[in-house]
Amino acid sequence: MHRILIVEDNKTLAKLIAKKLTSRLDFEIDVAFSMQEAKLFTKKYEYFIALLDLNLPDAPNGEIVDYMLSKNIRSIVLTGNVDKELRKTILQKEVIDYIKKDGVENIDYIIATIMRLFKNQNHKVLIVDDSMVFRNQMQKMVKNLFFNVYSVAHGEEALGMLQTHPDIKIVLTDYNMPVMDGLSLTKEIRKTHSKNELSIIALSSNQDDEITALFLKNGANDYIYKPFSKEEFSCRLNNTIEALENIDMITHNATRDFLTGVYNRRYFYQHATEYFDTAKENAQSFGIAIIDIDDFKKINDKFGHEAADKVIVHLSRVLTTNVDINDIVAKFGNEEFCVLFKDTSTHEIMEKLQSIRHKVENSYVKENDTEISFTLSIGVCTSSEDTLQEMVNTADMLLYNAKNSGTNQILAN
Repeated sequence: MHRILIVEDNKTLAKLIAKKLTSRLDFEIDVAFSMQEAKLFTKKYEYFIALLDLNLPDAPNGEIVDYMLSKNIRSIVLTGNVDKELRKTILQKEVIDYIKKDGVENIDYIIATIMRLFKNQNHKVLIVDDSMVFRNQMQKMVKNLFFNVYSVAHGEEALGMLQTHPDIKIVLTDYNMPVMDGLSLTKEIRKTHSKNELSIIALSSNQDDEITALFLKNGANDYIYKPFSKEEFSCRLNNTIEALENIDMITHNATRDFLTGVYNRRYFYQHATEYFDTAKENAQSFGIAIIDIDDFKKINDKFGHEAADKVIVHLSRVLTTNVDINDIVAKFGNEEFCVLFKDTSTHEIMEKLQSIRHKVENSYVKENDTEISFTLSIGVCTSSEDTLQEMVNTADMLLYNAKNSGTNQILAN
């Protein structure tokens, strides 16, 4: 488990911060009331982040900051000191933030910051700049925000990096570069990556409003003038990745079933229709299976809705773990699923479905002390009808026949 170290000589405040962090975050929290105690903690544990008071009894002049940074422990400074020169001096060090201790809302801000930093570990950022000095500076700043960072010297290298790492979420690009400048790079990226998939932030000392407008019109999400403050840069970068996460969440909710997390009917028809046309053109073998839980109403009536939901979730997990990664598993009804098997022979489809049927039949869902077993009926269409809907209808008819002729079986055309 990740740990956070609070170094604060005000015991009441330290305990309050620790209590709020514990209630909101799944971290171990350690509290040191002096620099000496902090040193003992750092010898014993590794820390995700440290929250540091600048004025400690045995380190009254911010010595704790230099010590933590020397140990490669990323740090946020907490202080009641409002001196602008001191603030400027501290921010020139590789601290993440400088936060004034003047209210409970600042503790909420600290919690939100830590949560943001923790999520940043899942994201990749690409820096594109021909100045090695500036690239190195940017790398330090971005890494300090817990992002995974890559850097290149010009636009062509950036395009190559995006092919190698298609999951890069943010591109930070300079304007004036050799080979391919930032504006040309922005135009090229937008040919393959939408704003909802990848954000582009232009960084330039060019103060020409026309250049700014050209970047934004051609797909940049933001434009930052050099030189910029560390705080401004951090806020803009964090806001950018948060916007992308929100879009991902909205998209996920629009295309996924809430209970199981598999795709919904809308997503299935959107993507299966595209695949259907391509597969027929390329003479690919594929199939559609409609899968239904036998006697589901009896399970629901006997064991209750929560147990019935567990049965549905269990089936969704069996399905998703026993098909190929490119196949589509979608929830069509309350206990009914549809699977599109891509580029797969009829024999292979039947083998996979028999394996799924056997695994479900020989497993159970536990509700309190009761083991709930269930079976499946499956209808399969593996011949290419004229339309996708006709294939779905054929599989659905075969499912109906399987139900009416004994259940726990697979019928195919």
